[in-house]
Amino acid sequence: MATACVTTAPPRLAEPAIRQLGPSFFRAVGPEPLPEPHWVAINDLLARELDLDKEWLASDEALELFSGNADGGDIQPLATVYSGHQFGVWAGQLGDGRALLIGQTPDGQQIQLKGSGRTPYSRGADGRAVLRSSIREYLCSAAMHGLGIPTTRALCIAGSPAPVYRERTETAAVTTRTAPSFIRFGHFEHFSYAGEHRELKTLADFVLDRFYPDCRASEQPYLALLQRVVRKTADLIASWQAAGFMHGVMNTDNMSILGLTLDYGPFQFMDAFDPAHICNHSDGLGRYAYQNQPGIAYWNLRALGHALLPLVPDAESMKRTVQTYEAAFAHAVGQRMAAKLGLAHASESGIQLVTDLLALMARERTDYTIFWHALTQHMAGSSAAPLHDLFVDRAALDAWLIRFETLAQQAGQAHSIARMQRANPAIVLRNHMAQEAIERAEAGDFSLVEELLLALQQPDRAPAGHPEWMRFPPDWAAAIQVSCSS
Repeated sequence: MATACVTTAPPRLAEPAIRQLGPSFFRAVGPEPLPEPHWVAINDLLARELDLDKEWLASDEALELFSGNADGGDIQPLATVYSGHQFGVWAGQLGDGRALLIGQTPDGQQIQLKGSGRTPYSRGADGRAVLRSSIREYLCSAAMHGLGIPTTRALCIAGSPAPVYRERTETAAVTTRTAPSFIRFGHFEHFSYAGEHRELKTLADFVLDRFYPDCRASEQPYLALLQRVVRKTADLIASWQAAGFMHGVMNTDNMSILGLTLDYGPFQFMDAFDPAHICNHSDGLGRYAYQNQPGIAYWNLRALGHALLPLVPDAESMKRTVQTYEAAFAHAVGQRMAAKLGLAHASESGIQLVTDLLALMARERTDYTIFWHALTQHMAGSSAAPLHDLFVDRAALDAWLIRFETLAQQAGQAHSIARMQRANPAIVLRNHMAQEAIERAEAGDFSLVEELLLALQQPDRAPAGHPEWMRFPPDWAAAIQVSCSS
């Protein structure tokens, strides 16, 4: 993507809000220059939402800023400190090892560079990101937003021929991503485990005042804060499960205090439905398998509740608050699965219908996205043949379809084809689709990244020019292995 030598209206950025909390929470550090930067991709939709000048965003000035080569003017970039549990084990201090907050927009969106070099929290690593992982995050965060799933978002990618050493030698890239906040469960764990309870309170007050001000009216505002995070997390995980999405690394340092999908590494959307599927090659024990995600979120919320105990010394109240997750998740996932059936509300009969369907799909290893889209098409008047083609046990499918169609008829106006269309996308970002875009990009062709981005921003529509994106993954896709280094 060529750059234009224009300088129109650069973004009006202020210092990141977390700077006001003081030096215990961050270290000021500049990005390491990225040699010979070039544009890989720019998310025009997000740029418009951020009110960024289109001509400026295509300029060399913007490329210098978002590749980490500009000094940032009066704003000093910063890396925040946090800790966390990784694969269920306390890992101690972590922090932004390769990410820098470079400012915030007038409406409070934080702007962060990922892959911009070493920070005081890099723990001996190079602080870089590779083109491969940057494209995966860029595309998947757009896909999640298109599906209506809360997420951080990626504005652009700047690439470079600079070598980065992972399992193999790759080229460097910097992703610019945005969110109202990148604060994680691990930020609270850091100060709690260190016994720095004044700083813990400062952080909790900051989150309350900035994101959950109505919780201040509660007799126990910190308990109310936890309750709000419990609900947001339950909603997030329910949306993952309904979409067949696997995060891959649900460590407490990858859990957002705002209920956002955070840190895209070895993620995957389900192909053949398998509740025990593990998408992370580094997860040998399957801790973060698809079927375990709801329980792991509960585990992580207990860790957050424990971190907040110095502010709410009533351990029993804290325990009861975290336990509300189970009912909140059950309700949220019930509603989302009901929507996939086109129903306005979950019911016992609808939940049983989904339970029986998923058991059948697991036995048959039915493609998750293709099935739900085909079911939507069938209910809209298309032939049932594409559905039958997905199953060996067609009698079992037909018996299920009779039950479903009966329930839909009984629901009357509470059943909606439009609701099914919104809940059952035509495409998701499968691993092989991302891999093809990556391989083209590594050869200098970024066109497929752009085409995928546009399609994923409208996932309910058949992708123009790429009918293969709605079909089964090729055989070679089964060999793709994505690990924590991604």
